[in-house]
Amino acid sequence: MSDYGIRIEGLRKRYGKGDTAVDALKDVNMQVAPGEVVGLIGPSGSGKSTLLKSLGAVIEPSAGRMVLGEQVIYDDGWKVRDLRALRRDKIGFVFQAPYLIPFLDVTDNVALLPMLAGVANAQARARALELLTALDVQHRARAMPSQLSGGEQQRVAIARGLVNRPPVILADEPTAPLDSVRAMAVIRILNDMARTYETAIIVVTHDEKIIPTFKRIYHIRDGVTHEEAGEGRAFA
Repeated sequence: MSDYGIRIEGLRKRYGKGDTAVDALKDVNMQVAPGEVVGLIGPSGSGKSTLLKSLGAVIEPSAGRMVLGEQVIYDDGWKVRDLRALRRDKIGFVFQAPYLIPFLDVTDNVALLPMLAGVANAQARARALELLTALDVQHRARAMPSQLSGGEQQRVAIARGLVNRPPVILADEPTAPLDSVRAMAVIRILNDMARTYETAIIVVTHDEKIIPTFKRIYHIRDGVTHEEAGEGRAFA
């Protein structure tokens, strides 16, 4: 296993050309180990979203290097031919809103990704139920998204992000819509899942409730990352 689940070196992203060019990312350097959860914080417009979209292979950076596990995915150009497969198999996404498919039940919402990757339906559903059980929401396995509480929906979204066992999870404001108790439950779950599945997780957040839980934080300012020691405070 690689020493790092995520390694980013000198990443840059420029929008536009000439006098109208804007450097959204100027010099981003990050390292996240398998099993580690780090926070990414910064003011609006600092480059957080651009960084997450770059690492998630949604937009193409302008320069730099990105490595997931032992695979170089970008080195002054994409090194992966099928970016859709990369996103499906190597990167899990957890968003501020769960974005569950309303006409699929909980199990099928989670099982859909491995099914699309070619996993047999029964195996995909078994894997989904395993994660739903780990997240203590297995009793809602046949429920429809509209029947779930906000906290339950977010747990299902986390299960969906983990179901293909990606080495990387990108969580974008996953606790923003939740109260303090549910927010702490979600960040506890992410830490438990990181350790259990050796997943490297980056959590983008403005949520003051969860920032003290991170042992390491990357603060991005004007497109440049600065590593800071976090408090690593135990969960309340």
